[in-house]
Amino acid sequence: MGANRSSEREPPVRPVSRPAAAKRLVPAWLMSVLLALAVVALYWPALRCEFVNYDDDRYVTANVQVQSGLSLKNFGWAFTHPVADNWHPLTVLSHMLVCQLCGLHPWGHHLLNILLHAVNAGLVFILLQRLTGAGWKSFFVAALFAVHPLRVESVAWVAERKDVLSGCLGLLSLIFYVSYVQHGRAPGETSPAPGWRSARSGDYWLALGCFAMGLMSKPMLVTWPFVLLLLDYWPLHRVGNLRARLWEKTPFFILSALLSGLTFVVQRQGAAVETMQNLSLAARGGNALISLCRYLAQTFWPMDLAVFYPRPDHWPAADLLLAAAFLAGMTAVVIGLRRRHPYLLVGWFWYLGTLIPVIGLVQVGLQSMADRYTYLPSLGLGVMLVWAGESLSGRWAKSGVVLAAAAGCAVFACAALTRVQLQYWQDGETLFRHALAVTGPNPIAAYNLGVALDDKDRGDEAISKYQKVLEFQPGNLLARLNLGTDLDRAGRLDEAVHEYRTVINSEPNNPKARNDLGIVLFKQGLNAEAIKEFQAAVQLEPDSAEAHNSLAAALYTQGDTEGALGQFHAALRLNPDYVEAHYNLGCVLAKLGRNAEATKHFQEAIRLKPDYAAAKDQLTRLLAEPGMRK
Repeated sequence: MGANRSSEREPPVRPVSRPAAAKRLVPAWLMSVLLALAVVALYWPALRCEFVNYDDDRYVTANVQVQSGLSLKNFGWAFTHPVADNWHPLTVLSHMLVCQLCGLHPWGHHLLNILLHAVNAGLVFILLQRLTGAGWKSFFVAALFAVHPLRVESVAWVAERKDVLSGCLGLLSLIFYVSYVQHGRAPGETSPAPGWRSARSGDYWLALGCFAMGLMSKPMLVTWPFVLLLLDYWPLHRVGNLRARLWEKTPFFILSALLSGLTFVVQRQGAAVETMQNLSLAARGGNALISLCRYLAQTFWPMDLAVFYPRPDHWPAADLLLAAAFLAGMTAVVIGLRRRHPYLLVGWFWYLGTLIPVIGLVQVGLQSMADRYTYLPSLGLGVMLVWAGESLSGRWAKSGVVLAAAAGCAVFACAALTRVQLQYWQDGETLFRHALAVTGPNPIAAYNLGVALDDKDRGDEAISKYQKVLEFQPGNLLARLNLGTDLDRAGRLDEAVHEYRTVINSEPNNPKARNDLGIVLFKQGLNAEAIKEFQAAVQLEPDSAEAHNSLAAALYTQGDTEGALGQFHAALRLNPDYVEAHYNLGCVLAKLGRNAEATKHFQEAIRLKPDYAAAKDQLTRLLAEPGMRK
């Protein structure tokens, strides 16, 4: 029996050591630092960019909890409350940290994104250099990753902090994993022990810890365990016992499964996940095929990049067949060349595998694709391109000079295009005007351009944008509400009433539509109808200070002074800093002869809004009356 057990024992396997690096004139650490400094210099203009009206509000500018900064209470809140239909507490904490240090100054939020991307560029170089020992090839892959214009969305968009933060932690996880592997087994180990029992278990646990934190920054890292298996194949050459390799990755797979389930539940509850009724599996699969090819095309020809790519109703059958044939052909080629050129297989499946969470098979959002999704998948393409280029030119005389020149030109061209792309992120208006220019009909871009124009008090211009949205999406109630507001401000009251009534016909329990319709009816002198709408708004949303204030003004006009006072006080209980309610209540109290109370409300309105001319006029007139002078 003893002999049988001995014969079944796997023979000793030599440790996987770090590849010997060729002697270089520039130390590896200095190359990493140079890369990071180059990234900071390239992206420095992003510090002048504003927040944009697309998810930045959900993460920062309209998120009171985040704006309050770091605290023990907020730490717990970040772990127990999804933000923007995602559970990513470390990303939320990073936004809190910047708010703590820089407030709502955009430059501070952009700076952290830039610094994280700079660190990531250095980490890519360190990872590949440790894996392969190929210094300059690793440097070129890292440089392409760092300066490619597809990275701009992940770096220049404050809301995409999750991209650069999860990327940093994911890369650190791979580096620690490589360190664990390359230091070999414990003395006397002859069987493939799981990572948590190996001689280098510290590095293993650091890899697992960074992976867990990366998942808590953005769940896109759920395919990272498969990336570890790809690295085992090449360049670590650890394929002798697949069962042992899989067992070694068990904790990584468990974390991935847990985060995948949690993410799906959170996004489904937040209505971010499109249901099967909204988009069929065939439509999602077709879009995935096209997107995989479009990402490849953008990698080699990064033109006409946009913050949002609209999803078409369907793709032509010829396009789908061509995309499927190309992807299948590429897959067959890399599998066929796996023995002589294993980096092709690893790079290709890195690209395909890391895109799976965002390729649209489970559709999240309305986009067909997004530049930010290429942040980590692009590394697989970089490895394929650089290593294949070096292999193909190996027989040429002076191939090193040619490759260096080609690499320099490619990096310079990408950096130039990145600077151009950065210009479109200066503010929301510029960003969405560019998206409309390069994508054609784009209701999401048109809507957000309208919001950006509204934010700049240019409602007359925003009207045409919302009307364009409604041409393609007649059921877009947010666009109709905003259009109604702008039509009201432009004095086009009948048109505003039409938009609000259209919303109410589709959604009778919409409190904002009821309140806004009441305001327009009130302006038209239809007070009784206005009061009915205000009462409906208050009933639907009792915590709306605006609805209470509107109802109060209408009641007072109808002669119901006591009812009006009660509604004004209700509005101020809900929002003590409601400037308009203070002013309106002050006016009513002044007409009732309750001057001392009126004075307090006018003073409060001026304190909250120092340039409130109407309140100053009322207060001056009130103080000038006999009995109010000191």
